[in-house]
Order: sequence, then structure tokens, then C-alpha cells
Amino acid sequence: MPDPIIRAATADDVEPVLALWQAAADDVDRPADTSSAVHALMTRDPEALIVAEEARRIVGTVVIGWDGWRGHIYRLAVDPSYRGLGVGSRLLEAAEQRARDQGCVRIDAIVRDGNTLAHRIWTREGYERQARWSRWVKQLDA
Repeated sequence: MPDPIIRAATADDVEPVLALWQAAADDVDRPADTSSAVHALMTRDPEALIVAEEARRIVGTVVIGWDGWRGHIYRLAVDPSYRGLGVGSRLLEAAEQRARDQGCVRIDAIVRDGNTLAHRIWTREGYERQARWSRWVKQLDA
């Protein structure tokens, strides 16, 4: 079983993170990821992007956002060869702890309805699908 280092991402991690997301993430209906967007996230909140590193390779990510009221989890992604080994659970644990440390008492995650593979980890980690609510989105022009 791997024992990855769980840590905040650095600028050197941006391209490996983007490569992981390309290979491992469910990107249906999602705007394209860019290095400038990831750098902007890290500039605004240097600890928001958490990575799992094994043998000097990024094998997982999660983003924990905090708006001062609620926490929001995004981009939980694990390298397919590391799935089922606890990496995603460790990343969620780190994200939840960071949210608690900031005073957060409730967090949510956006998970595509069709991503049944992802539903398993969210359920296993104690998250419940909230069927009474819908997410409303608007794409902003750059």
C-alpha cells in the first residue's frame, strides 16, 4: 500500500497536476484547465490545492475552497493506478482538516451524477447526495 506525502501544492506541481487531471479526472462539462488558472488559485490561497505525492510523482489532488461561511471541495482526482488504495480518503481527510482549521462547519462537493465511480468514495467517506438542490451555472467570458 502506498504511503504518499500529503501536502499543499507548489508552483512546481502545476504541470504535473494538469497532467493528472487530464488522465484521471471526469471533465465532462468543465471548462479547460490551464496553468494560469491553477497559479491564480495558488496565489489567492496557497494551501487550497492539496496533492498526494508518491516517489516524487503527483498521484492525487483535491481543492478545498473556503468562502468564510462554507467549504467547497473540488478536483478530487486520483491516478487510476492508485485508486482503491486509500489515497482519495487521505486527501479528503486533509481537506476536511483544513476546513475545520479555518472554522468551517459544513462542506460540500460537486460530483457529476454520471460519475458513479466517484460516488463510491463520497458515500464511503460519509457524504450524502442532496437531491433537493440543483447547481446553477453560468460560464463567464474571459
